[in-house]
Amino acid sequence: MTDHQHAYTHGHQESVLRSHRSRTAADSAAYLLPALRPGQTLLDVGCGPGTITADLAELVGPAGRVVAVDTSAQVLEQAAGYVASRGLDNVVFEVADVHELRFPDGGFDVVHAHQVLQHVADPVAALREMRRVTAPGGTVAARDADYAAMTWYPQPAGLDEWAALYQRVSRANGGEPDAGRRLLSWARAAGFTDIEAGSSTWTYTTPEQRAWWGGMWADRILQSAIAGAALAEGFATRDGLERISAAWREWAAAEDGWFAVLHGEVLARG
Repeated sequence: MTDHQHAYTHGHQESVLRSHRSRTAADSAAYLLPALRPGQTLLDVGCGPGTITADLAELVGPAGRVVAVDTSAQVLEQAAGYVASRGLDNVVFEVADVHELRFPDGGFDVVHAHQVLQHVADPVAALREMRRVTAPGGTVAARDADYAAMTWYPQPAGLDEWAALYQRVSRANGGEPDAGRRLLSWARAAGFTDIEAGSSTWTYTTPEQRAWWGGMWADRILQSAIAGAALAEGFATRDGLERISAAWREWAAAEDGWFAVLHGEVLARG
């Protein structure tokens, strides 16, 4: 069905995929790893370029099977290439919408979604669908950032503009940028009765980390779907986006620069 479809807030430009390609199971799914065992079947929802997928496939392999889905066929092609480059043959890729998964009831031991629920039109319905395709006793795992909880130092004025602008664009797109704090509530509303809720962070402090994180956002605010939507909706001007981009580069150049991204996490069963 198309009722739930909407534009992905970040888009799939290089500045976005640069960030997604850096992710690993260790830095993005550590809360899930103790629940994984060789031989499990796993569904990776919103797999993006496949770096987390490949790590998960290694952990459930060689006998375990992974199905990786995303809404973008082009991104799935990249993911398939990356997984093949790792020598893995236990992953298949399909275009799918999390609100309406084309899989039978109880087909997977583990269903995983990283940074997905903040972007979907109906996160509770998405979690219900993830629950439907999870086997009895299986695990649904979701992790999402919480933009209002992000914090940084120093504080160039342009970064406050960035934070406010991102909130406006995400919500105009039908998303919820402060998803992290809502995951427990959404899981309860989706009918789960056994939920472990927690949090973890990404923190950027070294010169290399600041250059990567700040540079990525300096580019993304000018060359991504965020920029396109901000301009189209009249939320920002090109000069305003340039000012925000410059603020990111100013932050990245600060020797005492520090940035923390808080994530909510849930492991849901039952």
